[in-house]
Amino acid sequence: MEKPNLFYLQELARGDQDLINQLIEVLKVEFPEESQDYYKSIQTGDFKTISQNVHRVKHKISILGLDDAYKLANDYENNLRDANMDKKEEFEEILVSISEYLKTI
Repeated sequence: MEKPNLFYLQELARGDQDLINQLIEVLKVEFPEESQDYYKSIQTGDFKTISQNVHRVKHKISILGLDDAYKLANDYENNLRDANMDKKEEFEEILVSISEYLKTI
């Protein structure tokens, strides 16, 4: 499984460590909220809301350099539009991986 990284953020910030730190803080605030919203929507079973929450999290996945995970999230989002929860477990593994990573940076 891919591991989250800061390569994209470093490239985006062009080495500006203050900007990198600001972006990391945004991730640390927004990702847990978006992840929590996702899990709440799973409990309701509202596929449209679940899909919207996956879409929001998908951008964080991309920012953290997880190209394969982004593709999986995109597939999962599309499946949800058809009331299909295939890829749910894999997507949730990605959420755990990102949560653990954000605790270390």
